[in-house]
Amino acid sequence: MRRLTIRGIAAVGAAALLTLGTACSNEREGSADTADGKGFAKDALVGVALPAKTSENWVLAGDLFTSGLKEAGFKADVQYAGASTTVADQQAQISSMVTKGAKVIVIGATDASQLATQVAQAKQAGATVLAYDRLITNTADVDYYIAFDNFKVGRLQGQALVDGMKAKKPTGPWTVELFSGSPDDNNSKVFFDGAMDVLKPLIDKGDIVVGSGQTGIKQTAIQGWKAEIAQQRMDSLLTSTYGGGKTLDGVLSPNDTLARAVLTSVKGAGKPVPVVTGQDSEVESVKSIMAGEQYSTINKDTRKLVAETVNMVKSLQKGDKPTINDTKSYDNGAKVVPAYLLPPVIVTKDNAAESYAGDPKLAPLTK
Repeated sequence: MRRLTIRGIAAVGAAALLTLGTACSNEREGSADTADGKGFAKDALVGVALPAKTSENWVLAGDLFTSGLKEAGFKADVQYAGASTTVADQQAQISSMVTKGAKVIVIGATDASQLATQVAQAKQAGATVLAYDRLITNTADVDYYIAFDNFKVGRLQGQALVDGMKAKKPTGPWTVELFSGSPDDNNSKVFFDGAMDVLKPLIDKGDIVVGSGQTGIKQTAIQGWKAEIAQQRMDSLLTSTYGGGKTLDGVLSPNDTLARAVLTSVKGAGKPVPVVTGQDSEVESVKSIMAGEQYSTINKDTRKLVAETVNMVKSLQKGDKPTINDTKSYDNGAKVVPAYLLPPVIVTKDNAAESYAGDPKLAPLTK
């Protein structure tokens, strides 16, 4: 769980590295000890355990880890958990990586709270554990955390919701509904807390009204980040709360998949399209933004995040100290995990072309 002191942390840099080289890593600030300081063979096995392929970014991450680790000279064992809601697949995959002798295991957690046993096995075998994108909780055996600044992601989403509603209706009150991510994903609460850091003062003042009254993370959570669950919840909210011509001005959605589900529900009900936030810069959502439907998304360039993770692995291989830039914020319940955070970028129709310049997949969509 992230400490409240995160609100005072400055954004990380203006840009993240795009290459897998190590030359630039010496220029970054801060450092932390490796797991053992001894290094390991240049062609060692590196395990990468990722969750189910629930978003385009997870699919891309697997491909990038496979190619990036191979290019760096390592043997890569990249595995995805199954589509079920249980964590058993990932637990077995991590244990297998330990048995195979992986020197570093990178974990994008399926369930952040249920991997302590496997992480302990990895540490006992001498492996270094990197939590990728999602913090692993309740274990002192995770060595490092690498992610985009997810509290800032939430703040950007909350501010985008306010800005989008003001653009449509300059003065409030504005009526909104809130959605949050899967409760087994540690990031869900971080996103929600960041957004509420912006929204709650306006709710308390009466400038924003949550029509359904559902403001708690348990009330707003979408298990498994599943679009069909989000659409069902939105259908129910529209029926129960927005009959008789009552207007819905905005919806806080934590990612693009759920944003599109919300929009499908609203359009299916014949309601005016509200301001809807998102995250992940998925192709269909970028198209929706350019068409004037989804209002915003967050650009968290997976290429940069994977590149930085591979840089960490290369530093560990040489016995060097991986670079970190946050030693205070990510308390996982057993320790404060040293972290390297990258800066997220809010994207709307107005800045999409600039934000995706150079991205071969997304740049053409903004023309």
